[in-house]
Amino acid sequence: MSIRHSLLALLQDRPRYGYELRIEFEDRTGAAWPLNIGQVYTTLDRLERDGLVSKDGDDGGGHVVYSITAAGAEEVAAWFAGAVDRGNPPRNEIAIKLALAVTLPGVDTSAVIQSQREVSVKALQEHTQARKAASGSKGSMDTAGLLVLDSLIFQAEAEVRWLDLCEARMVQAHGNGGAN
Repeated sequence: MSIRHSLLALLQDRPRYGYELRIEFEDRTGAAWPLNIGQVYTTLDRLERDGLVSKDGDDGGGHVVYSITAAGAEEVAAWFAGAVDRGNPPRNEIAIKLALAVTLPGVDTSAVIQSQREVSVKALQEHTQARKAASGSKGSMDTAGLLVLDSLIFQAEAEVRWLDLCEARMVQAHGNGGAN
């Protein structure tokens, strides 16, 4: 996830200070990815160093206000115009855990799969309930929040299906005399 580009995009609306950016990011993404305020200010420092934002003084309450520069606006426009690179997939702790489980003696891989499936199904149920509640409420959630929930639902569904496949492969490996 590009915090850098997300903060630049939010600064296109209007100048803001760090805590406002954090709250606005979480509001617009349905709080699915909470930001550490230290991460926000570290990113703002780097953006300023790179000439993509500038400090506009303070808001009268002691908060340093940042605004996007022309170079920052160009960078965020390029970010929106381009696709997210899938060339280097992010590390997937579950896949790493299972890959190691099947290659190490004494690890009950079926138990590892079952434990993860329970967590993944629970997450799927929670996201689905949140989506139903958001869709059915009078003050329905905004489109951005619904998109994030839909993404989380699809990811959880895919994870459960993948765990089913892992379990089937383990059964097949045992049937063929494979380890673990």
